[in-house]
Amino acid sequence: MAVHPQLPNAITIARIICAPIFLWLLLADAGADGGLRWAAAILFIVAIATDGIDGYIARKYNIVSDLGKLLDPIADKALTGLAFVGLSILGELPWWITIVVLVREIGITVYRFIVVSDHVLAAAWMGKLKTVSQAVALSIALIPFATFSDSAVWMGVVWWAGVITMTIAVLLTIASGIDYIVTEVRAARQRRGTR
Repeated sequence: MAVHPQLPNAITIARIICAPIFLWLLLADAGADGGLRWAAAILFIVAIATDGIDGYIARKYNIVSDLGKLLDPIADKALTGLAFVGLSILGELPWWITIVVLVREIGITVYRFIVVSDHVLAAAWMGKLKTVSQAVALSIALIPFATFSDSAVWMGVVWWAGVITMTIAVLLTIASGIDYIVTEVRAARQRRGTR
């Protein structure tokens, strides 16, 4: 089966376009547990799931591109970053968590653009694991579980699931940021040593 070589990049760009639409849906009715909140949660889950789809297509059909390596992590950061910001605006997530995540994400993204003329900083395994953990934690935070049941036991389970997954996501966000820095410092030393 023939696959257009720009299909993975088109999926990635669609994910970037979805990010502001998602944020509007999340904030439009002040985060109330109604139709717009459900729409925001579903759009986020579908959009973040395309991260695996575009990567799979690119690898399977050997159409991995430098543009895709650059855009893919930016698309993830746009979507997850706006989710963190939106939840903090609604008062559902402490701002310190959002700030820690954004400092790491913006820092790595700016660095990607600084070094793009020298080399493309592709997502590492820990960065991918970080994205998955953020996606899970944010999905739990976004879905209005109270519409299923408002029992104390049910909401307690949801609360603990949210706390545990968000803690893992924040720790992996910090750890993967450190991993990128260490890897780049080592690579820079190797490049200097071969000149």
